[in-house]
Amino acid sequence: MQHAATREAIESAVRHSYGRLIAYLAARSGDVAAAEDALGDALFTALERWPIDGVPQKPEAWLLHAARNRTIDQARRQRVRDHAQKAIQQLSEAAQDIAAMQDDFPDERLKLLFVCAHPAIDAAARTPLMLQTILGVEAVRIASAFLVSPAAMSQRLVRAKNKIRSAGIPFRVPALPEWNERLSFVLDAIYAAYTTGWDSLTEASGTTQALTGEAIHLGRALVQVVPNEAEALGLLALMLHCEARRQARYTRDGDFVPLDEQDSSLWSKPLIDEAEQHLRQASSWPLPVGSGHPIHPRQPRAERPHRLE
Repeated sequence: MQHAATREAIESAVRHSYGRLIAYLAARSGDVAAAEDALGDALFTALERWPIDGVPQKPEAWLLHAARNRTIDQARRQRVRDHAQKAIQQLSEAAQDIAAMQDDFPDERLKLLFVCAHPAIDAAARTPLMLQTILGVEAVRIASAFLVSPAAMSQRLVRAKNKIRSAGIPFRVPALPEWNERLSFVLDAIYAAYTTGWDSLTEASGTTQALTGEAIHLGRALVQVVPNEAEALGLLALMLHCEARRQARYTRDGDFVPLDEQDSSLWSKPLIDEAEQHLRQASSWPLPVGSGHPIHPRQPRAERPHRLE
């Protein structure tokens, strides 16, 4: 029973906090791959310790503390330079602050999304990198969506993470002039995450289905940063309209119900109202060409994901 409770607690932490933990760790170390390795070790340690010691009151803070210790140990073995030592010290102090906090764990995934969309990263790797690092989608699944082999996709992801570290790309939401080359990839990743959970209502596991909630959360966060970005507003409205009809999409037996046959009483009116509000706001802005408004023509995507099956 104790092992079952431990596994359930770890799965819950992964489902709800994996991307936030990776973003928080990577933002302070500048190394996405090292953050993933450290968190992986922390999860493994949790599998060993929690059945004995009990599930901690704040699992995310425990995992952050364990990942921080692993990062420090690895850095000491590698004899990192002074500036890296300062980052480790910052991470150590931040971990202690988080352990003492009573509120939710801070969410810095939006920063990491824009890091993954940086011009220094190969365009073909930007959206896949976001799907893996922030949303925890497996490389095999991403490879299938982008119609490449798992080996080729893994190589792209490794090169992209190495580039983030070697180029010292800053972890921040960029200023408006930098959005033109990055925003389209961020929007692609958020929508791909939503479509991953689109058909998961009947699945036994909630891990995939939770991606829809995460995608909507990121869409809302993006709109809060730039409430006058029509494309971001439109994407959020689309996801909200789709999500509003989730409970009506399937019968109790798991059969799909077409839109014109759905029971509209099952639709979520608050989500529909929110979606319509975003659409009205998006339609109120003038056309971008020659208007002087900060909605920029988007550069073509290098590759668009097919549906994540």
